[in-house]
Formats: sequence, C-alpha cells, structure tokens
Amino acid sequence: MSAPIFVFGSSNTDMVVRTTRIPRPGETILGGDFFMNAGGKGANQAVAAARLGGDVTFVANVGDDMFGRQAIEQFEREKIRTRFITRDSRYPSGVALIVVDTKGENNIVVAPGANQHLTPAHVESVLSHCPPDSILLTQLEIPMETVAALASAARKNGWRLVLNPAPAAELPEEILSGVFAITPNEHETSLITGLKVHDAEEAAVAGAWFLSKGVKQAIITLGSQGALLVNAQDNQRIPTPKVTAVDTTAAGDCFNGAMVAGMAAGLSLHDAAVRACRAAAISVTRLGAQSSMPYLNEVIPA
Repeated sequence: MSAPIFVFGSSNTDMVVRTTRIPRPGETILGGDFFMNAGGKGANQAVAAARLGGDVTFVANVGDDMFGRQAIEQFEREKIRTRFITRDSRYPSGVALIVVDTKGENNIVVAPGANQHLTPAHVESVLSHCPPDSILLTQLEIPMETVAALASAARKNGWRLVLNPAPAAELPEEILSGVFAITPNEHETSLITGLKVHDAEEAAVAGAWFLSKGVKQAIITLGSQGALLVNAQDNQRIPTPKVTAVDTTAAGDCFNGAMVAGMAAGLSLHDAAVRACRAAAISVTRLGAQSSMPYLNEVIPA
C-alpha cells in the first residue's frame, strides 16, 4: 500500500504568453498565443504525484474567488484530497505571469496573494492527521516560517520531508536539519550554498555542503545532464532522456511530484529519482504546468 503524501504549498493561476524570445528590460515585443493554466509549485507537484499513483493530500490557502474555486475543482478531478485547502476571503488567489520562448525557456513573475498567508498554525493543525509513514513535500512559495514549522515537525516525528527550495532563497540551518531530501537545481544550489554549480563534479561538492548542514540526501538537478544524488554512502548520477523541449515551466515540479510518488510506492530514493527524470523529460515536451504532467502508464509503459 502506498504511503500517504502531504503536499504543503502554493496554488496559482498561470497566465502564459508565447513569444519568439524573452524581452529585455524595458522592451515591449509582440507575443503569440495566450492561455491560462492551473499552476503554483505546490499544486503542480501535487498533480504530478497524483497522476503517478500517489495518495495525495494538498494543503494550501487560496482566495475565495473564481481562481480559487476553479483550482479546488481541478484538484478534485485529479483525485487529490482537498479537505485542508482553506478559502481565504481576505486575499486573492495567487497568479503567475509567464513568458515562454520558442526554445521552451521561460520568465516568470508570481503575485502570491493568499499563498503568503498559509501559516504555521494552519499546517500544524494538519500534521495531527499525518500517519507515521507520511511523506511531506514543500517548496518556498509559502512563508519561510511555515516551512520551518514543517521541518521542525518532520524532525520530531520522523516524517520524510522533501524540500524543493524554489524560488531560491537562503535557508537557515533549523530548516535544513529537518529535511530528508532537498532538490535544488543548479541556480538554487549556488544561491543557497554560495558554490558555483555547472556540472556533476561541482554538484557533488555542493551536495556535501547540504549534508554538513543536516540534510540526509541532496538531489541536485542539472537540466539535460540529469541529476546527482548525494548522501552519506556515495554519489550517484541519474541520467535523463534526451528530448526536444517545448516548455520547461514546470519541469522541476514534475520531478518533485514524481519522485515522492515513487518513494511512496516503495522505491529507493535513487530509483524514484530515475523515474522522476523520465517524467520531467515528458513534461517539457508539452505546453503548460499541470496540463503537462504525465500519467503513470506514460512513465512506466505496460
């Protein structure tokens, strides 16, 4: 039986414009297609985990508005448990403005709205419902004090907390010491550790830095180079399939959701990360955030 997954995080509506290239500061260019998608790192990761077979509960704070109501309806269609999503009438739901160029690269600005009011008290009221084998997943689109509360609870109760440190921010040791696995990309790793990361060798040094701060495992994602898993035993390269990227918007979210789904199914962290790389490679060949997330039968063909 799969271990329960609790995703604590953000829910946004993504407003996307496709362009030939990302505009420079102060520049106006004509774009192409415009569309809106359900997004937010927490929501994206919850959907990815659910589509890949996870028993997912999403914990979030959304506005009591059209975007919030539509988000909850979408989560329920994805068979995600929504009982701990709060509809907050004081703040609007979060939105993200996204520009995607013809190479699949993107530029994103987020207005967090209600996401910034997911409080430690809110999540602590949820933790009493988490069984001992629960896997917790969170990101940094919610307040840092809420992430700290999750790390403290995970440390005390033995839950496996996976932290995707995005958007990048400095992290206090009180958070890092409560993390089972951290999943930064090269940019996030460099900002947090102060170490340059361009390849697996540099990622290994940064991974050791995370371990020295109390993190049990570091999985540093390296784009087309795959990922590197660093723990106390050894360092393991994790390859990724070669694909032609159309939209990289939620590749990291797909990786994280897929990885915790694999962990919940009983895979080792290495094997879960291998599956996650395959899922993320599929996601970048599709437009959108949640809409790009693959299903289990696509990642593990019959």
